[in-house]
Amino acid sequence: MATIEECRAALDKLSDNMQRAEGDAREAASLDRSVSCHIKDLDVTFAGRMAGGRIEVHETFQGPPREKAEIRLAMTGDDLVALVDGELNFARAWGSGRVRLEAGLRDLFRLRKLL
Repeated sequence: MATIEECRAALDKLSDNMQRAEGDAREAASLDRSVSCHIKDLDVTFAGRMAGGRIEVHETFQGPPREKAEIRLAMTGDDLVALVDGELNFARAWGSGRVRLEAGLRDLFRLRKLL
């Protein structure tokens, strides 16, 4: 099972990858939205903001998200690490329910360019 530190490192790596995105992916990464990522097996939520092509985590707390972020993710810590490392296909994980992504319809269309 991934640790809180490994999950935080995976989010930092995802943020770095977004910063280097090009073309359509760069446009999608440039959204300015509140973000939460709930790690279900650890019952920990990382909350912050996606802006300027990066995800900045401002708060880490026990339990589910306290506020409804504009972009919400939920998954296990191992799945987060595997997604960021390229070992787990996002579309398959989302389709099978392993990963939950909730956002407005317009944001979902833009975010698919990152995947």
